[in-house]
Amino acid sequence: MHAGIKISAFAAALAATFGTAYGVGKGIDPVVTESAHARHESHEESPDAGGGGGESHAPGGLQISEGGYTLDLKTPSVTAGRRTELRFAVRDASGRALTTYRREHEKELHLIVASRDLVTYRHLHPTRAADGTWSIPVELPRAGGYRVFADFTPAKKGAENLTLGADLAASGAYAPQRLPAPSTTAETDGYEVELTGGLRPGSASEVELKVSREGRPVTDLQPYLGAYGHLVALRSGDLAYLHVHPNGEPGDGKTASGPGISFTATAPSEGSYRLFLDFKHEGQVHTAAFTVRAGAQAESPDRSPAEHADEGAHGH
Repeated sequence: MHAGIKISAFAAALAATFGTAYGVGKGIDPVVTESAHARHESHEESPDAGGGGGESHAPGGLQISEGGYTLDLKTPSVTAGRRTELRFAVRDASGRALTTYRREHEKELHLIVASRDLVTYRHLHPTRAADGTWSIPVELPRAGGYRVFADFTPAKKGAENLTLGADLAASGAYAPQRLPAPSTTAETDGYEVELTGGLRPGSASEVELKVSREGRPVTDLQPYLGAYGHLVALRSGDLAYLHVHPNGEPGDGKTASGPGISFTATAPSEGSYRLFLDFKHEGQVHTAAFTVRAGAQAESPDRSPAEHADEGAHGH
């Protein structure tokens, strides 16, 4: 870790911009997916999915505008360590704020905030006003560049799920951190989560995460947003976004409430990824984080507990 330096909101925004350029400039491969929903995958294909297999699509979260919609981040900068109301809107091609959304996993919109070093992570659920403006208070612990992801589906018939992204700067004493090393285990709030399987670029693979506490399997996970677990993957460098949904759901007669939670995912390219698993037990939501490598960079990870995200917080 380098010595901390003071960073203004403007400098943080520049760092975020050049950080993106650096990640892209390192030669990130084009995305190849098996369905039109690579950026918001499910084990069962959505009835609204357009397009067929084999098509190429930009990974989610890299664009501020897509499909006629734009993410309008009204709070582009905050002060690290200070509680601030984050405000934004989704605008259509005419510039009007979108006010009708399709509810998915019990929410109209899922908001992810992640630092560019992938150490700080928040999964939030903001409140929408009648005029289409979304808001939620946030407190980011460290200065630097962040990425804000809005994951949603317009209510318009035939509309596909979108993930739009915008840069957010947090001013304060800046101390960059390295991406945590790959590992097959992570500890969070007294729980241990074990990862089996991995990501493969351009093809689907199964990832399973098993939750235990004090050495005992947790077999009574509670539904959280309609599932026993939610998994978000962010690619190191440019923070390409992949939101993966679990195989099976509570009450379907075949999906157990733990300890294992299974996902099917497709990595958009070779590279390092940070995985964030949200799960609920005894009324509390917890987040476990892992670093994995896909493709030629893949190697046998350490089995020691990985450093988990310092901000696995949730908004409700």
